[in-house]
Amino acid sequence: MSLPTICLDTLLTGRAQPFTRPGTQSAIDKQPRHGQLKVATLGLHGDEQGDLRVHGGVEKAIHHYPLEHYARWADELGAHPLLMQPGAFGENFSTTGWSEHDVCLGDRIQAGTALLEVSQGRMPCWKLSDRFAVANLALRVQQSGRTGWYYRVLEEGVVSAGDRLQLVERPFADWSLARLSAVLFDKRVETELLRECLALPLVPSWRRTLERRLEKGMTEDWGPRLQG
Repeated sequence: MSLPTICLDTLLTGRAQPFTRPGTQSAIDKQPRHGQLKVATLGLHGDEQGDLRVHGGVEKAIHHYPLEHYARWADELGAHPLLMQPGAFGENFSTTGWSEHDVCLGDRIQAGTALLEVSQGRMPCWKLSDRFAVANLALRVQQSGRTGWYYRVLEEGVVSAGDRLQLVERPFADWSLARLSAVLFDKRVETELLRECLALPLVPSWRRTLERRLEKGMTEDWGPRLQG
């Protein structure tokens, strides 16, 4: 195991509210929470999602985004007001010390008294672009690899800002989220690499995506997700 223990610097939740486009809702505006929060199968107590078809659920119970990415985005976007504090990307966990290159699929993480498992990287959507008022931000997040990742909850418990996040098991040390996302976001179809990925315990949506690519020999259209 090579993932250092880090501190959960900021814990955030958000409520679903009307968003930028008619008929849409989002809970991407996450705010810091103090004290202990219950961690349940569907996520943190008090946290919501605006569109349960594509957000939230067992496989996306908690979203983690590295704070060190903010400086990179500030270099690229300028002094954007959303980058002044954690929560800009709709994350529940904000930390320093882990990135997509450090964290692997299936990593089991002790967070407070809860046990979490890294389930997938984030597939950015148009709501990020609208939130930042930057037309192609979702695509830029995808291309940068600075997507953050999701956890499923294996054992419920409580967590609070200041708790340690500690790796307790790593079954797929060869598959960092950066490596896996590079396959998912690649326009090329490399048959053997896709088969290798499909041997992993992927979430159903990622499995279907890669199986279709293998069957059709081409990458799906990302436009609806990235542009809405």
